[in-house]
Amino acid sequence: MSHIGAEPNFGAVALLIRHARVARRIVSIHVGTTIRAVGPELAATGDEELDVEGAAVLPGLHDHHVHLLARAAAADSVACGPPEVADEAALGEALAAADRRLPAGEWIRGIGYHESVAGVLDRGALDRIVANRPLRIQHRSGKLWILNSAGLRLVGSDSPNGRLWRQDEWLRARLPRRHVDLTPIGREAAAQGITGFTDATPHADPAELVSRAAILPQKVYVMSAPEAAHPGPAKVLLDDESLPSLDDLVDRLHPARQVGRSIAFHCVTHVQAALALAALEELGARPGDRLEHGALLSIDQVDQIRRLGVTVVTQPGLVHARGDRYLEDVEELGDLWRLGSLLSAGVAVAAGSDAPYGPSDPWVSVEAATTRRTVAGRVVGPDEAVSRATAIGLFQGHPDAPARARSISPGQPGDLCIVGRSGVEGAVVAGRLVYQR
Repeated sequence: MSHIGAEPNFGAVALLIRHARVARRIVSIHVGTTIRAVGPELAATGDEELDVEGAAVLPGLHDHHVHLLARAAAADSVACGPPEVADEAALGEALAAADRRLPAGEWIRGIGYHESVAGVLDRGALDRIVANRPLRIQHRSGKLWILNSAGLRLVGSDSPNGRLWRQDEWLRARLPRRHVDLTPIGREAAAQGITGFTDATPHADPAELVSRAAILPQKVYVMSAPEAAHPGPAKVLLDDESLPSLDDLVDRLHPARQVGRSIAFHCVTHVQAALALAALEELGARPGDRLEHGALLSIDQVDQIRRLGVTVVTQPGLVHARGDRYLEDVEELGDLWRLGSLLSAGVAVAAGSDAPYGPSDPWVSVEAATTRRTVAGRVVGPDEAVSRATAIGLFQGHPDAPARARSISPGQPGDLCIVGRSGVEGAVVAGRLVYQR
């Protein structure tokens, strides 16, 4: 991925950290854009100094799969699925409350819908709840919007059921422009020790995100559609309902491959993984190729992934957030959200949040990776659990090589997370202290 996206415009800064605990030693760390020196007693440099009093200093956490604009938009949206909304009555109450609260004519934007709440939604069902104002609800998978009749008229859609699959770009171009403020995300993430993001949305033109992300204290790396004139990974969405032929998929990806782009496949089912791996066999796998999610993988697919050298970017937080529903709905539980078995097989693995579709807090994901516990305390795939150190390491890879661990050593990126007994105490990005508790 090299340098793609937005980096904070801090200028030349540096920080000397005293009494840091690194690998059971107490050391000083001189850090700027990169780590300049690590030693027991570094001489004063003239830069700002920070005494962390024996707190652990780790490579900063990098969320390797997030959707920043959708996460920001979720902050002022109506929750329409579990755990906040569990049934049809609760859905009606949540939407009616938004209808009363918002100015006349303003859209209601709902998120996180799942069929366990009120079955398959369509325009008729939404019209019975909110008829006189435009309403759109996003399925929790992120790939479906459902609109009521008022909303369909405003965007000029003739969809008979109001269900718009994978039409985010089309829909966005027809909606009123919303101010999306990423500042709260940056502030919250810094307090969690996050020093970088990889935005995994397949942007047709990532320039808008890159511009907006410049406000963040974190470094931001961006994926885009295969057709985009962009050096980052080519993000490919695969849906069981509309899978292309292998030949068509390979033809679509050839131009991206010819200019040296890696490929990131969205894969949440066995068939999606099979198609993605077949395409990589045809194209020839290269460093940087990724399977995003890998929610269901057979043992044969695990072997193929290892042989191809593809990285799986998984989301342990979804085991926690959605595990209770998985236990009810998924038959192939042994293939679900593999982690320990991937690592044991020699597969390169990293982790992201998938926020806003999964928990944004990386420490929730770390806990889920170590315990495999759901919200209700049930366990999903206990044999897939890993140690806490391994779980944290899933968030400490390089953006362009997510499974290649960063370390506290000279020449490494100057992005650090300071952790004390009560949690994250500080975050450093490119030598600048961006959070201190």
